[in-house]
Amino acid sequence: MLSKQSRPLIQASVPVLREHGAQITRTFYANMFSAHPELKNIFNMGNQASGAQQQALASALVAYAANIDNVEALLPVIKRIAHKHAAVGVKPAHYPIVARHLLGAISEVLGAAATPELLAAWDEAYWLLAGELIAVEACLYQNAQAAAGALQSCVVTRVEHESAGVTSYYLEKAEGGSPGVFEPGQYVSVAVDLADLELRQLRQYSLSDAPTRPYWRLSVKREDALPGRPEGRVSNHLHGQLTPQQRLFVSPAYGDFTPLTAAQSDKPIALLCAGIGITPLLSVLNTLAEQKYQRPVLFAHAVRSPDQLLFADELRSAHAQLPRLRSQLFCEQLSAERAEARAGRMQLTKDLLAGFEDADFYLCGPEAFMREQWRALVSLGISPLRIQREVFGPMLLEQLS
Repeated sequence: MLSKQSRPLIQASVPVLREHGAQITRTFYANMFSAHPELKNIFNMGNQASGAQQQALASALVAYAANIDNVEALLPVIKRIAHKHAAVGVKPAHYPIVARHLLGAISEVLGAAATPELLAAWDEAYWLLAGELIAVEACLYQNAQAAAGALQSCVVTRVEHESAGVTSYYLEKAEGGSPGVFEPGQYVSVAVDLADLELRQLRQYSLSDAPTRPYWRLSVKREDALPGRPEGRVSNHLHGQLTPQQRLFVSPAYGDFTPLTAAQSDKPIALLCAGIGITPLLSVLNTLAEQKYQRPVLFAHAVRSPDQLLFADELRSAHAQLPRLRSQLFCEQLSAERAEARAGRMQLTKDLLAGFEDADFYLCGPEAFMREQWRALVSLGISPLRIQREVFGPMLLEQLS
């Protein structure tokens, strides 16, 4: 618990951080990478280049200060961040480095306003959070039976092109068989060496099939360049370079978005996704099909164009094994309704959700999609406590706000 001396100083920091937070985080990352360039191998340098990571950390600092006494709000986010840290191999030794450069950035940006008392309060607040993260991460490494940053070499046994922009890679151990255990909804980090940048970059991809399979399947969307966003270096590398019989280095499975662990067995389950956000929820659906799940299941998937509809065969197979499965596809660029999809964006209506009023809901997709569906569910009377979202990238740091 934060000391009585530090609490008012942290709470008083909120308006200051709102004004100067982005400058503080830009300074923090610049100084830290200058002193420790090896850390670029842990951080997503694409998000650094776009500024998304800096803005997200600024928002997180504000949210942390505002929620410093709200343990209920902090603990779920600490757990989620710890899973991401474990996936990229964060070690206890990294925390003093971050502390030194974060406090240094606060002092550099705020100048005389960064009094010794304020810096001491933020040092205390930082280590309060760091201690919680280190403890959770230690448990995750122990459960995975892996050291921080450990990667295993897997063989790509099969490559399947699912659509124009999505390819699935089937991974096995060198001696054959699944690379390890995981829960439906979890992800792994994939390591790729980018020679032109002289960096190893890690990206997280959800496992897209049931954990009982004798392989891990990663279904990766190629991220093309867009205005204000560079192309995805790792996804483009995988699409352009990875072929059968090559090796790929991956982490153990992490992530706390595990619907079958969290869902109450006596309730229906609703899986809502958009685009490549289908991957963790497809793992869930395939597992439910294997288990011959008896409760109602809703599976809704939204895409932009017909050529982006994914895994139609697996959806048909799930229907054959789950008599209480209701599925609905949405496609923005359909000119008219078709048997397999509705034209337009995903629209959650009372008719579609009939029988799922007390379901547990799980969302995965672009940030805007998840916010839109969350609002729609709440407007239809679904409790926010029964809605969970899978979050990747910088948005992960904003979940306190």
